[in-house]
Amino acid sequence: MKRISLEQLMKESRKDSYLEQYQYICEQIEQQKIKAVKNSLLNGKKPALHLSYWRIEPKPDYREQIEELQFQMVPAIRTDYYLKHPDVYQKEEKWVKLLNRYFLKYGEMKQEPVSVNERSFQIWGREKFLQKEQGKQILTHCGVTLEQLNVYHTTEPLAYYSCSKEVPQTILILENKDTFYSMRKYLLNGRRKILGETIGTVIYGAGKGILRSFEDFGFCVESYINAGDNRILYFGDLDYEGIGIYERLKELFGEDHILMPFVAAYEKMLQKSEICGMDFLPETSEKQNRNISGTFFRFFPDEITEKIQKILTAGKYIPQEIINITDFTEKE
Repeated sequence: MKRISLEQLMKESRKDSYLEQYQYICEQIEQQKIKAVKNSLLNGKKPALHLSYWRIEPKPDYREQIEELQFQMVPAIRTDYYLKHPDVYQKEEKWVKLLNRYFLKYGEMKQEPVSVNERSFQIWGREKFLQKEQGKQILTHCGVTLEQLNVYHTTEPLAYYSCSKEVPQTILILENKDTFYSMRKYLLNGRRKILGETIGTVIYGAGKGILRSFEDFGFCVESYINAGDNRILYFGDLDYEGIGIYERLKELFGEDHILMPFVAAYEKMLQKSEICGMDFLPETSEKQNRNISGTFFRFFPDEITEKIQKILTAGKYIPQEIINITDFTEKE
């Protein structure tokens, strides 16, 4: 409700005499368009009027929206939320009707699966609609799942370089772009061994982005890379996040592939960090998720594990970039 003065109401009445103004205000009260502010003063005239009033907003009429929900929506769309909140439906009506039109035309699970963005454009004419909070909210309010829309998620293509297509081979997954670029350059120059390991393929993981990409690993790479006999190594930053990426990636691979840390590379990181000294190492971000299971450490000797844990406990980390192309030839 909005507060309004007697003076404003009298101007709105467009009446000249006080009696006509009084009658106009009484009619407004009877029609429940205004009501007097009870503790406001009277104007001192006869008949008296209060000096302040509340303007009563008209109640919205949702009969048309409720009729649509009850009689025009397909069974796939649940209407109970909107029937309880017709004001929300009024705001989202356009998008709900487009979803309803889609189900009317195709039904549920009748079409070939397509990507989320492709289906989003097909239904709403907005390719990113389902990526935005509004699109997710519409589905929630309608009680519709992505499975009902028969979609699949797309992942970023994996960047990799193979100097060999033989099977089996050793594949090295790298967390950071600089290390991937340097190792690719090294292999392109005809070298095959990196820190004593014969590497057939290097893959750029792009940090945590690797987890989404590797959900479709078999789809993103050629068959010789996905061969079950291959040996797969992982090498990333020596911090909680880098270790966590390895552990989650290992879970994603499950029994399809055995994933191990590139021990020689991590040992080289530690050797170089000892030369630099602990104070030289960068600080670990406070935002990092520090929940690691410990499976990463099973591949290292106890003395190496202790060194790594000492660095982590000190709030420090060793970036993958501590190793450069001049270190790759060691152990050959």
